Amino acid sequence: MNQAIADTTALDDKLSNRFIELDPNGYFIIYVDRDPQLICAKHFTNVINDKGLACDPATGEPLPCNGTVQRQSTTIFKGRTAKELCIELFEKPKDCVVTRLDHAAYLGREFVRAEVAMLTGADYVQD
Repeated sequence: MNQAIADTTALDDKLSNRFIELDPNGYFIIYVDRDPQLICAKHFTNVINDKGLACDPATGEPLPCNGTVQRQSTTIFKGRTAKELCIELFEKPKDCVVTRLDHAAYLGREFVRAEVAMLTGADYVQD
């Protein structure tokens, strides 16, 4: 790996660990469905507690950052490209489920990463 790539990777890793306020309208699990060649984003609702933690609206329990949680998504957005998925998520619905600009920017970056992984055959791991 050349130094410029190492430097940008280190910068992005540092930025991934910064504090961000969570979107009160929910979160997304992004994945690549390789057989039909689609980028998918499952939307899940949440509530934010007084400590700033995302919680399951049904139980009030904090949602873990790592590990699996068995919850039903509210919607699954799909697109063949990052651009198409952004249009499906941000432009088509009457009421967009994303309420924070930093969340929207994050999703756009992740959709592009997922598209690149899909096109190259690489594994996609959501940041």
